[in-house]
Amino acid sequence: MLASKTNLNFVLSSGSHQAQVEAMSNRPNPLDLAVIGGGASGFFTALQFADLAAGKRVAIFEKSAQVLQKVRISGGGRCNVTHACFDPRELAKYYPRGARELLGAFHHWQPADTVAWFKRFGVILKTEPDGRMFPNTDSAQTIIRCFLDRAAKLNIPVYQNHFLTGINRLKSGGFSLNFAHLAEPVEAHTVCLAAGSLNGSPLLQQLTALEQPIAALVPSLFAFNVSDRRITDLAGVAHPRVAVRRTGGHPAQHGPLLITHRGFSGPAILRLSAWDARPMADTNHHFPVTIDWLPELKPSELVARFAEIRHSQGAKLVRNTPISPIPRRLWERMVACCDVADQATWGQLPKAASQRLLDALKSSRFEVTGKTTNKDEFVTAGGIDRKSIDFQTMQSRVIPGLYFTGECIDIDGITGGFNFQAAWTTAHVAATAIANR
Repeated sequence: MLASKTNLNFVLSSGSHQAQVEAMSNRPNPLDLAVIGGGASGFFTALQFADLAAGKRVAIFEKSAQVLQKVRISGGGRCNVTHACFDPRELAKYYPRGARELLGAFHHWQPADTVAWFKRFGVILKTEPDGRMFPNTDSAQTIIRCFLDRAAKLNIPVYQNHFLTGINRLKSGGFSLNFAHLAEPVEAHTVCLAAGSLNGSPLLQQLTALEQPIAALVPSLFAFNVSDRRITDLAGVAHPRVAVRRTGGHPAQHGPLLITHRGFSGPAILRLSAWDARPMADTNHHFPVTIDWLPELKPSELVARFAEIRHSQGAKLVRNTPISPIPRRLWERMVACCDVADQATWGQLPKAASQRLLDALKSSRFEVTGKTTNKDEFVTAGGIDRKSIDFQTMQSRVIPGLYFTGECIDIDGITGGFNFQAAWTTAHVAATAIANR
């Protein structure tokens, strides 16, 4: 059997505590599906499987005391569920790794399906101007409650504090799973690994022993550490739209930028860190970046703007006349760092100083000397090698009966709801395939 009821901690969404404990502890062995990981993709896999395979036995095993942690903190606690991009071909372009493999999967489950699924269970998603989609309550708890209520309705047990210590293949074709603090192993016909990032995970050793290929793990979606007098003491200053690129890297990424105590963050920075995750890791996160503070203006157009200001506002001090949308504090610092005198007016601005300011506005170079990552929010590039997975089923090509969903796969998207969408999509594909076995 799974274990005695005194050894288990459960998520109880509704119903009698004693009734749920007895139902879970008496669940027959083996399981039809054991889901390893109580996060977004793990829950969605279990819920979809239970809907598609009525009467089959499924359980979720979470290593920590809390489930759905990334759902809880996503979007500042609002949960960025998905993105309003409903064309699979366009949607796939937002994934630095996995775009080709996800393209086919998105034809089976894309953001429109995600929106419809949540609506079916009383959760309405709203779209913000930048395309991100959130529950209309602006609370991640709405998503968590939806999942927990569905799990209770479908009688899916959720075992918390269940740390997987061993996974062994059985001659019968199933698996034997060992968990810390459980005296007896759990047997399952199929296993879905939905354990999130494998960075530093003991599961790596288990998978290596099973000869499952793993792509090198490196951080993605991180902020840049920059020490530079041009941004000193400007923490909290935000610019609505810049273009930032790494020298020799992918094309520039556009979007808001935030100056922090340690350097730069914001969507433009996070997107760049995703696209160039591997080469950045190869340099130990020491590399130059160039920022265009006015990407909507071509260099010739900015020269014309300077000429227009000199003509119409020539008596105004340069430091007091920021060009929109550059924040005033940032403008003042840039002007000073270009050695423009405090009392210099636009009409008196020397040609050399004007050129320095033009160059600074269109191509400011900064040296990145490390990364800053929120340990709970970061995304990992790398994981289960994509070539070792059949993306029509999410089953391992190496280990029949073992499936993968979510972040543990070498798939990751830029910020904006794309990583959650990959979790929902891979979970749906896996659950459908397992239900049809």
